Amino acid sequence: MTPSQDLENLLIDRAGLGAIRAKVDQGLRLSFEDGVLLYEHPNLMAVGALANRLRTRMHGKKTYFNINLHLDYTNICIYSCKFCAFAAKPGEDRAYLMSPEDIYERILPLRDSEVSEVHMVAGIHPEMGYEYYLDIIRAAKRAKPDIHVKAFTMVEIDHLLKISGKSEDQVFEDLREAGLGSCPGGGAEVLTTRIHKAVFRDKISPEEWLACARKVQEHGFKMNATMLYGHVERVKERVEHLVRLRELQDECGGFMTFIPLAFWPYNTALENYGKVTTGWNDLRQVAVSRLMLDNFPNIKAYWVMMTPKVAQTAQAFGANDLDGTVTEERITHDAGTSAPMELPKTELVHLIQAAGFEPVLRDTTYQNFETVKS
Repeated sequence: MTPSQDLENLLIDRAGLGAIRAKVDQGLRLSFEDGVLLYEHPNLMAVGALANRLRTRMHGKKTYFNINLHLDYTNICIYSCKFCAFAAKPGEDRAYLMSPEDIYERILPLRDSEVSEVHMVAGIHPEMGYEYYLDIIRAAKRAKPDIHVKAFTMVEIDHLLKISGKSEDQVFEDLREAGLGSCPGGGAEVLTTRIHKAVFRDKISPEEWLACARKVQEHGFKMNATMLYGHVERVKERVEHLVRLRELQDECGGFMTFIPLAFWPYNTALENYGKVTTGWNDLRQVAVSRLMLDNFPNIKAYWVMMTPKVAQTAQAFGANDLDGTVTEERITHDAGTSAPMELPKTELVHLIQAAGFEPVLRDTTYQNFETVKS
């Protein structure tokens, strides 16, 4: 053991986290009670040191990112979730809907670029039929055949299953044939009944989100998972969320990455409830996620919601992924994030290297990697 490791052990043990350190060092699973303690413990540096220890064991100094584009194809939505500033109703001045041709024309200029992924999510439109969703995937692939289409939250997939008039197997086969590559992890919010009733009761329940994620993975698609934190949830509800995801990963194994999503309250029904999450809260969320989700290969620090500086620091608190260039994200920007609309590849590389980590360009499903030199 090196002197630095001795000092780290001393920091953790003096903070009263020696029992959890022993579990982490032995590769043992942390309990619900461990999760609560990690969230409530006053020594954030000790919690971060534990998470960094596990991150280093899994990934060394590597931090992954990709070159991606976000297309939020409509903000028209039948739901009225209290945390959302993005959704609009039909007829509102700010309401919009992208056609398949719009998708094609937006992606076509990127045909010869480094962009490897288009991330497409949106509201639940009251009138668009089943074929529309297949057509926007086809349009993306027609514009850039080698692009990976990561699209549709579990809320959107559930909607497609309901409106398709087809069997579950046929829907997933249609999505695969159209060109869907994987699914993002949005729409989970916090997977507890109280939060569902309080904040997004019109949308699918926690049980329905998990059931839909199970279907997606059973049909061979990889996906991510998220948690929207920093609003009305409690510590035990955060832990419950992580445990439920961990259990589904044990069962199906199709989650690639967990992404903590910091809540931005501006222009939402919760604007007067509280304040923007702090860097202290963001770093703890990343750290506890890394420690509790032992079967998730990757933890992402999503700079759009955490801000680039906090995401950069999160690399030392358990995060091994900074997402990507994220051109044109609208959902969080409508809620008031102070982060830029996109980060160039050079800036992402700088953020990673300046923190002492090694930037690695990846594809969406973590199958192909390229170490990036400055």
